[in-house]
Amino acid sequence: MARPVQYNIYGQTDVKLVKEGPEGYMGEGFFSTNLDKVVGLARKNSIWPLPFATSCCGIEFMATMASHYDLARFGSERVGFSPRQCDLLMVMGTIAKKMAPVVKQVYLQMAEPRWVLAMGACASSGGIFDTYSVLQGIDQIIPVDVYVPGCPPRPEAVIDGILKVQELIGNESLRRRNSDKYKQLMESYGIQ
Repeated sequence: MARPVQYNIYGQTDVKLVKEGPEGYMGEGFFSTNLDKVVGLARKNSIWPLPFATSCCGIEFMATMASHYDLARFGSERVGFSPRQCDLLMVMGTIAKKMAPVVKQVYLQMAEPRWVLAMGACASSGGIFDTYSVLQGIDQIIPVDVYVPGCPPRPEAVIDGILKVQELIGNESLRRRNSDKYKQLMESYGIQ
């Protein structure tokens, strides 16, 4: 027996087709809000991820970008491979200590504001590779904003991580990166 399918979503009253905008004051012919909220809304819905995949987590990221999970629905359509054009570094997989300077160089080539997502157990904590040659988490060389657990994480977990990054970006103040706390954080990683 076939299940009933309704394709006309416009006849339904409980479906929202437009996402809510930032809070503000609205009148006839004008809308006023905070600049931080407008910039945060624009940034969080136009993330350009830079995948740095070294092992099996990269395959899960490919599945997340493919048509079944379609990461493009969340404003991450354009995956870039030039650090100068991207603002989200997604480190996926095992990072050897010899590769650590390369990851840091890629991070430094990205323009501010930039965010980092550590995907999988290996990028987050070294995973099962507790050896002398594997970096025990990329937070030893660059600051990480969001950790996605798993070995490898499912595409749903990757999407959840992207949504957490979007939440961070949307709520970030324009002045945060000029604060003393942020400058101290960067200095602790040896970044000017």
